[in-house]
Amino acid sequence: MADSKPIALITGIAGFIGYHTAKRFAAAGYLVYGVDNLSEYYSTQLKRDRLVNLGITQGFESETWVSNDEESICYKYHDLTDKEGTVSLFQELKPQVLIHLAAQPGVRMSITHPDIYMTANITATFNILEGLRAHPSTAALLASSSSVYGLGKEIPYHENQPTNEPVSLYAATKKSTEVIAHYYANQFNLNVLMLRFFTVYGPWGRPDMAVYKFFDRVLNNEQIDIYNFGKLRRDFTYVDDIVESIRNLAIKVTDGTLSDNYSIVNIGNQEPVELLDFVHLIEEITGIEAKKQLLPMQPGDVFETYADTTRLDQLTGKTFNTSLKDGLKQFYHWYQAYHVKSEQHEA
Repeated sequence: MADSKPIALITGIAGFIGYHTAKRFAAAGYLVYGVDNLSEYYSTQLKRDRLVNLGITQGFESETWVSNDEESICYKYHDLTDKEGTVSLFQELKPQVLIHLAAQPGVRMSITHPDIYMTANITATFNILEGLRAHPSTAALLASSSSVYGLGKEIPYHENQPTNEPVSLYAATKKSTEVIAHYYANQFNLNVLMLRFFTVYGPWGRPDMAVYKFFDRVLNNEQIDIYNFGKLRRDFTYVDDIVESIRNLAIKVTDGTLSDNYSIVNIGNQEPVELLDFVHLIEEITGIEAKKQLLPMQPGDVFETYADTTRLDQLTGKTFNTSLKDGLKQFYHWYQAYHVKSEQHEA
């Protein structure tokens, strides 16, 4: 591999956003090194298929680096709760930029399985920060979540408003990583940017998220559950827009544009949509009327997500604004192609 290329270390490379980020950074000329522990929260086959699409066709359980044919992306199986192994990633690679996307997602499961969230989100991020402490020249972008805003009444959500009343353990762990990262950035002179993502969706998405789940159930003539009787609003943000923002922000962090060691940035579409309108778009795209069950609010949910992206606009000159309808069409095309291919493979 060409030594002149900058190195990007991506955690959670087999995940939804990690896969797209790896693809984008490789296209931008980085040598991408990605790690993942292929957790079983959802289909590990989908995670392996993402890796295959990145050109990693073997060695999914390999604890040594496996590269694609172009040698632009390298992958290895690694659990970030292994502190020694995680710190050694920085000593070995000396990356210019880290994009930490690995986490245990899911608001509802955090209520029933809290231990997983404490280790996968807090312990793993602590180990990442220890790695950065050992190699402070690496610029770091760490994934947070819009869930940290909880039931905040200041709409749209802006980065400076209070976020100390989470309504799920998942949100609490994400807020905790922000606080811990703030300490490390200031104590050890690190460059850390926290990214608060707002309802990301798109091709290769997670099956537990609303876009994938609702399309899947509509197309299979199954009932979809709509909470708070559809009176929830979400700031759906297309994954390509998220990844382009990550790429542009990585440039700002690495070139010293940011004046502070530690910053937080919202990444959202700024167009919240009510869930019933979201379902109507799916019906329009598929030509199928959904079987809808309207249910009360459930624990851990928030009424609305809505990003104030002023800070993102100032840093990157944000130009994206993929409409929900266009993004859902892209997801639908991918879903059809992916599942037809999967069915053919099984046959």
